[in-house]
Amino acid sequence: EEVGFILGTDVAETRRLADAAGREMAAEIATDVLIIEDETFIAMDLESLVKNLGHNVVGVARTHADAVALAKNKRPGLILADIQLADGSSGLDAVNELLRTFEVPVVFITAYPERFLTGERPEPAFLISKPFQPAMVSAVA
Repeated sequence: EEVGFILGTDVAETRRLADAAGREMAAEIATDVLIIEDETFIAMDLESLVKNLGHNVVGVARTHADAVALAKNKRPGLILADIQLADGSSGLDAVNELLRTFEVPVVFITAYPERFLTGERPEPAFLISKPFQPAMVSAVA
């Protein structure tokens, strides 16, 4: 009511203006996200989480080849990547290949953090170990 008084509007109009401002701010920070994850249920959880944060999921890749093809076609603003993928390929290798083409922030979400810590890894990159807490992903996505 106080905001409405200051703006000279009624409560309904004040709420409408606040909602519109919230949508505009969310649209400004929203980005396209590529998920590289071979486990179906984890991929679905990540996709839901990313969408609830206001981002757009441009695709879910299960293999290195799928990830490269999707990213080159869609150019994501963020990549969430597992390290060990369905066909035995590496999400780390896929990300390194993509980073030679364009810059994009990367968050690795993996049950194999030791592979990230000992291999050739992109900088900067973030690491979240599985099983992960949704709040951890929300904090960096």
